[in-house]
Amino acid sequence: MIILASKSPRRKELLSNLFGDINIQTSNVEETYSSVRPSNIVMELSRKKLQGIVSKDNDIVISADTIVYFKGEILGKPKNEEDAYRMLTMLSNNTHSVYTGVSIKQGVKVVSFYDKSLVRFKKLLKEDILAYIKTGSPMDKAGAYGIQDKWLIDYFKGSYNNIVGLPTERLIEELKSFKVEGKWQNWS
Repeated sequence: MIILASKSPRRKELLSNLFGDINIQTSNVEETYSSVRPSNIVMELSRKKLQGIVSKDNDIVISADTIVYFKGEILGKPKNEEDAYRMLTMLSNNTHSVYTGVSIKQGVKVVSFYDKSLVRFKKLLKEDILAYIKTGSPMDKAGAYGIQDKWLIDYFKGSYNNIVGLPTERLIEELKSFKVEGKWQNWS
């Protein structure tokens, strides 16, 4: 059984594309971290999210954490509309990094990795930012935006799925060491 340790609908969709049916479980862990490096933070948080997940030895448990990193600041999910406005204004007409840490567990074996992508925002007008916030879309996303909202984005470099929240290209490579089968093996 494949278990996704996340309630993110975007991660669920990406993982379902790889495996079909998956099981969703989440644990309530405090998202605190000891590192200062973005790559280490997302891997540490993804490992924490494995805690409390009930699985059998042959189950594969996958957890992930995504952050937006800009000028030394970690931009997680906005606390409120004002915080979303602050983040979107900061990212406007600038390039930032998106880090996603992933942990895979089977029995006692745990592998963690991260991926990094770059995203360049267009110059956003105040009224466009406010209208976007009113849709509610920014409120459950790191950095207060989704890459799927293409009108915000000038360009990106790296994995699109990493920016969505699960770097599937790298995940497939890492899953090979777990000898797990998925739909991707039938893709040509």
